[in-house]
Formats: sequence, structure tokens, C-alpha cells
Amino acid sequence: MRTTITLDPDVEALLKQAMREQGRPFKQVLNDAVRSALATPASPPPPFRQQVFSMGRPRTDLTKALALAGELDDQDTLARYRP
Repeated sequence: MRTTITLDPDVEALLKQAMREQGRPFKQVLNDAVRSALATPASPPPPFRQQVFSMGRPRTDLTKALALAGELDDQDTLARYRP
């Protein structure tokens, strides 16, 4: 099949380099490159694994801290609505 293609400058340079190194014509180098790229299916990435560490028991009881935060938030809300 005959066709016209437009190559990016970096691709052209890679093809010319392969032609020089292999001593083969443009058509053969291009066909082999396309064949190789299209024949190899993309392999899926390895599964993500999250490494976790035990941090031990909490040193502070957050129940009181959360209650205090809620109370401060309530006070702040009331302060905004007071004249």
C-alpha cells in the first residue's frame, strides 16, 4: 500500500538513525517500527499496593476534642447572627 505520511521531526531523526545503524532502507525500518509498535499489546500496570503501618492506640481521647470543636463552631455561628 502506498501512502503519504507526515513525520514529526523527532520521529524522522529516529528513523534516519535506525537506517544508518541497520543499513536498511526507509521502507523496511518504518514497516518494522510500525509492526513492532502495533503487535505488542500494552501491558496493564502492576496493581497498586498501599503500604500501611500501625500507629498504635491513640494517645488522646478525641471525643472531647470533637465535642469542643462542635461547641466552638456553634458559638461562632451564633456570633455571626447576633447584632
